[in-house]
Amino acid sequence: MALVLQSGPASEPVSVEEAKGYLRIDGNSEDALVSSLILTSRLHVEAALGVALITQDWRLVLDHWPRSGAVRLPLRPLQSVNAVRVFDADGGHATVDPARYVVDTAGTPARLIATVAGWPKPTRVGNGIEIDLTAGYGGALEDVPEPIRQALLLLVAHWYEHRDPIEIGSDGVAIPASVSRLLKPYRMVRV
Repeated sequence: MALVLQSGPASEPVSVEEAKGYLRIDGNSEDALVSSLILTSRLHVEAALGVALITQDWRLVLDHWPRSGAVRLPLRPLQSVNAVRVFDADGGHATVDPARYVVDTAGTPARLIATVAGWPKPTRVGNGIEIDLTAGYGGALEDVPEPIRQALLLLVAHWYEHRDPIEIGSDGVAIPASVSRLLKPYRMVRV
């Protein structure tokens, strides 16, 4: 299983101006750094939570269908499943009719479930199935829950203050506990 970004977010969940205000930075000399810290913070939070903060298009690639008939979609919140394709041994593909599956967004994670007709079988040995999906809280920074935006600002401030290089494998400066506490309600609980 592979998850491949098709188109990233149109904007970040925190603006450079908002972060500069939070950091009490005047002028534009640190804009590139602040922008980089916002991007890094978003990527960190998205990876930690398994979410897309701002609307993004992704492709999930599978070798074969799960035995249960239900494909767990690893990104949340799911907005839509845009296409499901099955590949043959020659590299040709067929788009699966949406009547052959149901998108279940009630659970976490969302699932793609085969209907009575079942899934068509791919004949390509690897990466025989592609599922295109859109995930994210929305297209604007205001769509992202406020606690997550606050955690992003705290993380940007933390990394702004701790710019020392860290040797890989050594103990680095830990992420502030306040960031973890703000993100905790958005973590996926695994049973």
